[in-house]
Amino acid sequence: MTKHFILAAPLLLLAACNNAVSADNPGEPPLAGAKIGGPFELTSSSGETVKWSDFQGKYRMVYFGYAYCPDVCPLDVQRMMKAYAEFAKAEPEMAKQLQPIFITVDPERDTPKVVGEFTHAFSDDLLGLTGTPEQIKKAARAFSVYYAKGAVREDGSYLMDHSRGAYLMGRDGEPIALLPVDESPEAVTAELKKWVR
Repeated sequence: MTKHFILAAPLLLLAACNNAVSADNPGEPPLAGAKIGGPFELTSSSGETVKWSDFQGKYRMVYFGYAYCPDVCPLDVQRMMKAYAEFAKAEPEMAKQLQPIFITVDPERDTPKVVGEFTHAFSDDLLGLTGTPEQIKKAARAFSVYYAKGAVREDGSYLMDHSRGAYLMGRDGEPIALLPVDESPEAVTAELKKWVR
């Protein structure tokens, strides 16, 4: 009995090592199986119709925000695109298979032109999308994104209350992980290196 255990123990240890999380085997994605993402039809800054299916075969970084956001959105998008630039420097071929996407939650003000100006300020690689209120509502619902228009001030301005987060989606549109855009570009780059392969 003891001899069998002694012989079996190294085999069990080897099996455990084979299943361990490593740089080559990061384990199961944090959002695996989550019902996040889905078909949408929106409009790019150049006025072209863009569908979720257009990105089939590519990884996607998806951030919902709005161009008139005074602080959070610009900082998050800046970190996201700095991370993308670092990832592209380290993994140029893989970066070609990754599409950063910004989707507005404020279609009333964020016209294609406004969205284009906003995204261009961060990177020419960032695709900005807008649409009708109904189209934005459908896209946000697919990604479990909350948003609501705040009180309108005397000058007509207002803020949008919305959930904060950037999703990393896989080649088939499946959710992989939340990108830590609220932390640092380095933290986001680390996640990209872990999952985009």
